[in-house]
Amino acid sequence: MRVIEAPDRIDPGMGPYSLAVFLAGGITGCPDWQAELLEMLKYTNLLIFNPRRKEWPTFDGINRTLHQMAEGERQIAWEYNYLRQAGRIAFWFPRETVCPITLLEYGYALGRLTADDGPELYIGCHPDYARRFDVLHQWKVRGNVAPTYDSLAGLAAALKGADAESKRMCPGGSYWVER
Repeated sequence: MRVIEAPDRIDPGMGPYSLAVFLAGGITGCPDWQAELLEMLKYTNLLIFNPRRKEWPTFDGINRTLHQMAEGERQIAWEYNYLRQAGRIAFWFPRETVCPITLLEYGYALGRLTADDGPELYIGCHPDYARRFDVLHQWKVRGNVAPTYDSLAGLAAALKGADAESKRMCPGGSYWVER
C-alpha cells in the first residue's frame, strides 16, 4: 500500500490514478477512522489519497488567522485535486458528526457517476449516522445496486476486493509505478 497524505503531492509520473482510492469522510469531530481503515488495508497494493493529516500546523503571533486561512485553503485545494484524480472514492460517514464537507464531496461524486470517467464509489455509513437515510437513499435513487457497508471492516473488505481485481487487470505485482 502507498499512502499520499495531505498536504503531500503525488509524483507526476505515478499512476494509473484510475486505481487510486480517495478516503472521503469526517476529519474534524470524529475518531481517526482513516488510520483504522489503513491498518486493515496495509497488505494491499492500493494507492490511497488520505486527506487527514497527522498534524495540523499551529501558528502564533499577529498573522495567526492569515496562516490558518492559507493552510485551510491549501487543504481544500488538495482535497479537491485528489478527489478529482482518484478513480475510486471510499466514503465513511461516522456517527460522531454530520460531516458537511463529506456530504458536499458525496454529491460531487454522485454527479460524476454518469460520466465516462466517473469514479467507483464505496459507501460506508455507521448505523447511527444522523443522515444515514439521506446518504443511502441518494445512492439508491440513482439506480445503484452496489452494496453499502455498515462498518469499516465491511468497507475494507470491499476495497480489498477492488485491489484483487486490479491485480488481475495489472499482472506482475504493484499496479502503480514511480518513474
